[in-house]
Amino acid sequence: MAQATTIEREEYGLWIDGTDRPADDGRTLAVEDPATGEVLTHVAAASEADVSTAVSVAESAGEEWAARIPKERTRTLLAIAETIRENAERLARIETLENGKPLSEARGQVRRCARHFEYYAGEADKIEGDSIPLGDGYVDYTVHEPLGVTAHIVPWNVPIYLFARSVAPALAVGNAVVVKPAEETPIGALTVARLAEEAGLPPGVLNVVPGDGVEAGAALTSHPNIDCVTFTGSEATGREVATAAVSNINEVHLELGGKSPLLVFPDADLDRAVEETVRGIFTNAGQVCSASSRVLVHEDAHDEYVDLLVEAVKELSVGPGVDDADIGPLVSGEHRDRVAEYIDLGRKTVGDPVVGGDVGDGVGYFVEPTVFDGVDNDSRIAQEEIFGPVLTVGTFADETEAVELGNDSRYGLVAGVMTRDVGRAHRVARDLDAGQIYVNEWFAGGNETPFGGYKESGIGRENGRQAIHNYTQLKNVCVRLD
Repeated sequence: MAQATTIEREEYGLWIDGTDRPADDGRTLAVEDPATGEVLTHVAAASEADVSTAVSVAESAGEEWAARIPKERTRTLLAIAETIRENAERLARIETLENGKPLSEARGQVRRCARHFEYYAGEADKIEGDSIPLGDGYVDYTVHEPLGVTAHIVPWNVPIYLFARSVAPALAVGNAVVVKPAEETPIGALTVARLAEEAGLPPGVLNVVPGDGVEAGAALTSHPNIDCVTFTGSEATGREVATAAVSNINEVHLELGGKSPLLVFPDADLDRAVEETVRGIFTNAGQVCSASSRVLVHEDAHDEYVDLLVEAVKELSVGPGVDDADIGPLVSGEHRDRVAEYIDLGRKTVGDPVVGGDVGDGVGYFVEPTVFDGVDNDSRIAQEEIFGPVLTVGTFADETEAVELGNDSRYGLVAGVMTRDVGRAHRVARDLDAGQIYVNEWFAGGNETPFGGYKESGIGRENGRQAIHNYTQLKNVCVRLD
């Protein structure tokens, strides 16, 4: 089947109160195709006034949504999931065109998006409080109530799924939401919002305000009538978001990235270790917060592992996402140049990569999958998040050193362990400072498993039942009976 190479509309508006509308001041953003550098479409750029309008609309619409009995919200979220599945190919092509990722990866992310609405549909009518025994003469119980209006700042790397990751649980418990998608990738969020209302979500419960972070993002996170802010993105911006949220005494949830280690022990299945390494670092061209970007391999297994890894990387294809190459372009020219700077730094401090290293200077924002070997753990390319298809490989001598090196990072989002020794797997998982540990498979788990980081990788957890409590407030009721 020939794949679409253009976006569906020449211009998109803001999505507020169930209507497509221009920005208050008429400004727009250009959305590029990372595979060609050409402009795909233009999108209305929300002003501070537009954000205020969206928040006001959400406040009003949210009252009716919160008052619905839980099983009605369950049915609506299930209908949204089904509508997303019915439009899966359309949404996947949108994600590929505006983000650049291979079409097969985009299809997988759309499936995860639908599954997320489905999962939280199942949770909406199971949010139960507790009965607390205070003795004769009292009845005491707790109730989980929606916060009100929640703000969601969605990044460009996995836009459709990460939209669902926080929006679905927020809706499930009765909140109304305002979403600001990344400037680079707003079309998926706008399309899913429209589909949600086609599926029965009341107008105004889900609003999308594309725009830049300086005006639209700041206006949303600092708005006095926002009750919770969820942000996924860079550490620097996350600090600004947290400061704005705290100034309004709001809850804040942050996922801020990582430099995740994969520890390969000598008893590991090295073929599988290489397969998981490649999947972990080169999915979405390495533009994944939880990428396996820092491999630490036992010195006895190093040479064989690296030989297998180099051969596997050489087999990867690079090309436009619509052609479903293994690795698509990076999201923008600016980001490609940033990744190129890290490759140059690696050459100066470590030496030439053992494979890859070329950065395209023609059409599109392409970077070859790149592996640096013999990298000291204190090197900048081993410590800083590159957010591209660049892998560092270092060695360790024993289990103790493996854990020490794995933890030697300011991040703590994810870590992985490759070993056949069950005891070792549990010991190392216990000792690693990361919010999620993968054993013998990178990206293990799913929508059901809590996800979030230690240290500078963020605050809070998304996914699983834990996320429900991100978007509720707890009320205690104590009744004296006599």
